[in-house]
Amino acid sequence: MPLVVSPLEQNCYLVFCPKTKETAIVDAGDEPDKIIGELNRRGLVPKYLVNTHCHLDHVSAVAALQERLGLPFWVHPKEGPILENLRGSQSYFGFGDGRQPRPTGELKGGMQLPLGETFFEVIETPGHTPGGVCLKIEGELFTGDTLFAGSIGRSDLPGGNGPQLLVSIKTRLLALDPQLKIHPGHGPSSTLGAERLSNPFLVGMA
Repeated sequence: MPLVVSPLEQNCYLVFCPKTKETAIVDAGDEPDKIIGELNRRGLVPKYLVNTHCHLDHVSAVAALQERLGLPFWVHPKEGPILENLRGSQSYFGFGDGRQPRPTGELKGGMQLPLGETFFEVIETPGHTPGGVCLKIEGELFTGDTLFAGSIGRSDLPGGNGPQLLVSIKTRLLALDPQLKIHPGHGPSSTLGAERLSNPFLVGMA
């Protein structure tokens, strides 16, 4: 189950290795106290922060968690311009603490990001943002705002590209195992197979 944070009801995920309890904090969008409290409650060992993209509702707790937990922060380098505008976005939407996250690691398509005895596979899926990625681990796929249950990400924000988003989904997500469970940045989870059959944006996509 995700932690739902921020006024925009964003899903933050604590993804951990069952054997070691080493944990990745995926898309720490807001409410750092809530995230730390859940880590402590579940006895998890945070190792790093990693983001699917850097819109404010996905990244506004990152700086606080870096400061308080001393964690590295992984993100695609093409998200840099969005991060640079974070304070302005926070001021406009009225949440976030105004602190700037400091990326310490660059995500690239095809790389493996270790987590205990398992790892994330990084899949580049630009379109919602220029440096958007999805993160695959075991039978789970964290899709950020690229793919939702019943919908896809918007592409009308700065850096968005609608045709590119559809190509990313078609060539890089729908080519994966249809039994993969998807965990989006907002709303409920689903599977790739279910979305191929019923998502109105994907039906008929060869």
